[in-house]
Amino acid sequence: MSQTTPSSTMSPDVPPVLSVVPSRALVDEAFRVSVQNLPPGCAVTLHSLHRSEEEDLWEAFGHYVSDQNGSVSLADDFSFGGTYVGKEAMGLLWSMRPVPGSREGLRLRKMNVCTPQLVHISVYDGHAQEGFTERPPLASVLSERWFVAPGVRRVEVREKGVRGTLFIPPGPGPFPGVLDMWGGGGGLVEYRSALLASHGYVSLALQYLTSGELALADVESKFFETAFNIIRFHPLVRPDRIGIFGLCLGAIATNHLAAESSVIKPRCCVCVSGVHICPRGPPLAGTTQLLLLTAHKVRVDENNHEIWRNRILPITGDLAEKIDVGKINCPMLLVNGRDDQNLSTVEAAEDMARMMQAAGKAHLLTTIEYPATGHLIELPYSPHFRATKFMKMDTKEKVMLLWGGQTKPHSDAQEDAWNKILSFLHHHLYSNNPPRAKM
Repeated sequence: MSQTTPSSTMSPDVPPVLSVVPSRALVDEAFRVSVQNLPPGCAVTLHSLHRSEEEDLWEAFGHYVSDQNGSVSLADDFSFGGTYVGKEAMGLLWSMRPVPGSREGLRLRKMNVCTPQLVHISVYDGHAQEGFTERPPLASVLSERWFVAPGVRRVEVREKGVRGTLFIPPGPGPFPGVLDMWGGGGGLVEYRSALLASHGYVSLALQYLTSGELALADVESKFFETAFNIIRFHPLVRPDRIGIFGLCLGAIATNHLAAESSVIKPRCCVCVSGVHICPRGPPLAGTTQLLLLTAHKVRVDENNHEIWRNRILPITGDLAEKIDVGKINCPMLLVNGRDDQNLSTVEAAEDMARMMQAAGKAHLLTTIEYPATGHLIELPYSPHFRATKFMKMDTKEKVMLLWGGQTKPHSDAQEDAWNKILSFLHHHLYSNNPPRAKM
C-alpha cells in the first residue's frame, strides 16, 4: 500500500514542468533538477528510478514543498524526508538503493560502458514513501548518464596473455596513460577507465589472471610488465607520463609494482583502499596466500556480514611480510575511508608513511582519509554499498561482505576524492590543461 501525504490542490489547466539540465551528461557531472508550475506550498516527491543491466530496480526519492512561486529546486531547497534529507542537488543519484523486495547484496556496476545509465526522474503529488510504479507521475524526464564521452574509442586487448580494454581519448594526442586495476572481485571492470579517457587519459582496464594461470612460474610479473608496456608503446601515449590507479587488490599490486619492478616505472600512482601487507613476491599470488593464512581472523556481525579488516592486524614489522614502500620513487596518493571494514587501510597508511619517512621519501606521499567512509570508494554520485555479495578469491564461496561507511559522508567522500584524484593525475601527468570531451 502506498503511503502519501496529500498536497495542495493541483491545477488541471497548468501542468507542472520538470526539468533536468543537462539531461545527457557524464556520470561525474552534476545536473540541476527543478519543477515549475506547482501551487505554492505544494507537497511533492521527486523520485529517480534505474533498471540495471541485471534487471534490478534502483530508486531514490526526496520530499519537497514548493515555494511561493510554485517552484522546487533540488540545488536550493531542502528535502524533508525520503532516501536523503537536506539541500542535496545530486541526492536522487547518490542515495539510490534497491527497491523493496529486491535480491540481497546487490551492487550497481555498469558493464556495457558504450550505452548510458538511464535514470527516470519523476515528480509525484504528495509525500510518497513507496508504490511509485503504481501511480502516474505529474511529470517525468529521462536522464542519460554516460561513462564515455563522444569520440572516446574502446579497443579490446588480447596480447601476450594480457586481457583488458583500452580507452583512447578523441584527438591527435599524444596523451598520458593510466594502468587501471580493480579489486579481488575479478572480471573486467571498464567504467573507471572509460571515464578517465573522457578526461584525456589513455587508460587500460586490466582483467586479472585466474588462480590457475598464476600457478605458472614468473607469469605474474611478466603479465603486469606486458600490460604496462601496452600503454607505454602505444603511438598515442607519452611513454614518460604513465600512472597506475588501483583499488583494493589493485592498490596492493600498484604498491608492489612501484616498489619492486625494474621494468615498470610509473610517473605517479593512486591507491584507493589499499595496503602494503603482502608476502614478498608477486602480489596477486601473495594476497591469495595471505587470505588463506588469515581466514581465522574473519569476524561476522549481527547481520551475518563478514568483516575482514582485522586480517592484517597488527601491522607486521617484518619486511618479508610486506612491500618495501621505501623503494618507491614516484608520487603516491592514498585514498582511504576511516570506516573501512574490509581492510585496515588507515593503519597500513600510517605504516607506509613511517617507512617512506625512514627512506627519506615522505615528500612523495599524500594521504587522504574520510570519516564514516567505507572500502568501496567509487565514482561521484554512485550509490553507497555498505555490504554486498562477494565471491572469495581462494574458495569461490559467495558471502556477504561488510565494506563499511555511512551513506551521506561516504557519498561526499566519493565526490571529493574523485576531484582530488583528477587533480593529482593532472599535476603529475599533464604539463598543461588536459583535453576533456563534452557530451
